[in-house]
Amino acid sequence: MRTHFHRLAFAAPLFALGIAAFGAAPVAAQEFPSKPIKFVVPFPPGSGTDTSARYFGRKLTELTGQPVVVENKPGANGFIAVKAVLAAPADGYTVFVGSNSTLAVNVALFKSLPYDPVTELAPLTMMMRSPALIVVPGPSPYKTLPELMAGAKARPGALNYGAGSAGYQLMAELFNDAAKVQTRHVPFKGASEALVAVVSSTVDLAFAEITSAQELAKSGKVHALAVAADKRLPALPHVPTAAEAGLPGFAAYTWVGAMVSAKTPKAETDKLAALLTKIETLPETREFYERIGAEVMRGGPEEMRAFQAAEIQLWKRIAVKANVEQQ
Repeated sequence: MRTHFHRLAFAAPLFALGIAAFGAAPVAAQEFPSKPIKFVVPFPPGSGTDTSARYFGRKLTELTGQPVVVENKPGANGFIAVKAVLAAPADGYTVFVGSNSTLAVNVALFKSLPYDPVTELAPLTMMMRSPALIVVPGPSPYKTLPELMAGAKARPGALNYGAGSAGYQLMAELFNDAAKVQTRHVPFKGASEALVAVVSSTVDLAFAEITSAQELAKSGKVHALAVAADKRLPALPHVPTAAEAGLPGFAAYTWVGAMVSAKTPKAETDKLAALLTKIETLPETREFYERIGAEVMRGGPEEMRAFQAAEIQLWKRIAVKANVEQQ
């Protein structure tokens, strides 16, 4: 009995040590993503950027089982949204869905930015591009692009254009330069607000995304004078290209892409990039964008970084050529 007791007494500490050792063993890390993801958009709901964020968010949920929340933070030329992303934990769960304005054009328009879109943000994937429409209010006296250009030439500086972002501002300045006219800039917080201003005749014209303007154009609330692309759009086949309407060589596109903080670990960045690039290649993604008059842009992190660099140089040249004073 004594021997048996001593054996038990000796075994008990060893058993306890075994339990402690087992309890101290590292738990296998959960596969990323293991919780909801946030997509931060620098424009209000209804913009092409917002539309892309919501579509890719739905598809990402289908692939991962994790909810994706779209958070709109418009205003201040996208600064508010970018700063919110950079202030969040750099763990891959906060994604910036930005556009040509926030990721390229701002570099050309501002002497100093509160963020660097190249060094502080890491690219994940391209999403889409969409040609701009030149639109005027439904009751506008200008029913064609030549009429608008003639009216602007007759009254230099009298006509104004609404711009929901820096990208649209430079598109309009490019138009001013190409058409040899002077129109005045009226800023808005987003593309949807600029369109409302056109509908209400608050401004004389605007450059608008097909994704947000096509229904207004079809209903007659705005009149689309031309599409700034090299071919007509299936969604608005009656709208001529800028070249067909009397402004040869004029083209202007908005584009959307996803990025994360550059401080995000490579493993999470690579996983997100792979997931989003997979969504980009789905047949239903091509069909989705075709329905709204846009097109998928193919490209992962490397392609997006090269494209962004080229866009920054392009808009810098245009800003200088159009004599746009840096803010």
